[in-house]
Amino acid sequence: MGKLFGTDGIRGEANRYPMDAPIAFAVGQAVVSLFKNSTHRTRVVIGKDTRISGYMLESSLEAGVSSMGGISYLVRVLPTPGIAFITESMRADAGIVISASHNPYQDNGIKIFAGNGFKLSDQQEEEIEDLILNNKLADMVPPAKDMGRAFSMDDAPGRYIVFLKHTFPRELSMEGMKIVLDTGNGATYRVAPDAFFELGADVDVIHNNPNGLNINDNCGSQHTQDIEKRVVETGAAIGLAFDGDGDRLIAVDEKGRAITGDQILVICANMLKDQGKLKNDLLVGTIMSNLGLKVACTKYGFRFHASKVGDRYVLEDMLCLGAVIGGEESGHVIFLDHHTTGDGILTAMQVIAAMVKAGKPLSELAALMDVYPQKLINVEVKTKPDITTVPQIMGAVKQVEAELGDEGRVLVRYSGTQNLCRVMVEGPSDAVTEKYCAQIADIVRASIG
Repeated sequence: MGKLFGTDGIRGEANRYPMDAPIAFAVGQAVVSLFKNSTHRTRVVIGKDTRISGYMLESSLEAGVSSMGGISYLVRVLPTPGIAFITESMRADAGIVISASHNPYQDNGIKIFAGNGFKLSDQQEEEIEDLILNNKLADMVPPAKDMGRAFSMDDAPGRYIVFLKHTFPRELSMEGMKIVLDTGNGATYRVAPDAFFELGADVDVIHNNPNGLNINDNCGSQHTQDIEKRVVETGAAIGLAFDGDGDRLIAVDEKGRAITGDQILVICANMLKDQGKLKNDLLVGTIMSNLGLKVACTKYGFRFHASKVGDRYVLEDMLCLGAVIGGEESGHVIFLDHHTTGDGILTAMQVIAAMVKAGKPLSELAALMDVYPQKLINVEVKTKPDITTVPQIMGAVKQVEAELGDEGRVLVRYSGTQNLCRVMVEGPSDAVTEKYCAQIADIVRASIG
């Protein structure tokens, strides 16, 4: 058996190894073992998104926790950042999220938070893998009298909504602002509309009827065509589209145009700088961030640092460098002054705060950053050899880089959660960018597809 953990927890097709009941049961056991506490029974918060497979995995995790003597607190459907918040605020020992984020319904995943609300370190994940894959758990099970139990935590959504509302400045108001939400038939389908409604917004919601199979299905942050249309039709001030587990946001301006995660970063970092809250005058992005982000940082007087792709690496660099804001082009934004992880609803609150504070429409704020033409092609691959060891791909990349010179760049990397190779090219025009991206993607397809 190979490793269980990828770049964002354990992920795979539901009801198939490793996303099956036996592994979920073992993860529940291993989490209790890892976070064993000498003063009290290990307390674990368990929550999920709206996938049909969540029921099976939730029951299996709960059973694993109980079998090892731990106490489960079931928050049911709640966004990933909501589960991190509940874990930290109630001083639980760990939190477990059942979600595959923006993936289709047939996939699912398990993400784990420590009691402080931060995701596990590589070392902690390795300890869990060792316990499970080397069959160490069977000898650690307590006698029947020391088994644990589970409780339903029905007030978790309300607690999380109160937390979210407190991140929106009290002196500002959303009263009467028309907002369209696309909850992607995912974990935000209840809490997002309630949070904005309670702050006085005029809320219109689409894709908020999950049936277990329609999460992320042509909706949410990955597919913004419906919300773009709805914003224009209703004359809304802003559209907010979340992914399946609610840790990402893609915003749509009043003209129906999607705003990238990089533009959101510039808008919010600029607001923090104006308030004197941009610690170390630093914004953390990734190597996939648009070239325009770096240019905007220089223009507005703050520094830019590019981390490896993945929110855990962004967070790692933020903590190391003392930054309070960082994120990815995909709309995964971390505000460390408010939370320990990326939160789509919290990010939306900050974007609206920037609009209200500036007294400007989102389209005007989005213009703070020029988006360089960028093309991304996801190529399905059968294997994932080190890119640098595939001469055909490296030759194609070097050729395009030479032709682009200083006017663009090329990035070829694998997805950490899917069998995809991502080919990204930035250049001086859409035509040039698309031509070169397709050229490299064809080589990738022929070499390892």
